[in-house]
Amino acid sequence: QVQVVESGGGLVQPGGSLRLSCAASGSISGINTMGWHRQAPGKQRELVARITYGGSTNYADSVKGRFTISRDNAKKTMFLQMNSLKPEDTATYYCNAEVRSPGSNLYGNYWGQGTQVTVSS
Repeated sequence: QVQVVESGGGLVQPGGSLRLSCAASGSISGINTMGWHRQAPGKQRELVARITYGGSTNYADSVKGRFTISRDNAKKTMFLQMNSLKPEDTATYYCNAEVRSPGSNLYGNYWGQGTQVTVSS
């Protein structure tokens, strides 16, 4: 079994910062790409940022220059530093990880339960 758990969400004023964390645990022999997605009420889930095992990153245009994604491969964790937050960043943020289990050559796609980020004055 593989578990992916997000933490760090909360309520913040416009212009503020938050740091999200994602931890993967369980039967894991390797993690490929990890990513953050978000879903606002009434909208489709969208990619925010993702990072490969080697550290290559890409971001949604709406967050470039404000959000920074990073990971610690040894600890199987990933982070999203969010600065200059705007009300339109309000959403549930989900962690996604491509995980290979022992004895398998295939990667499975695992999602966390989400953490709420609310940007409001």
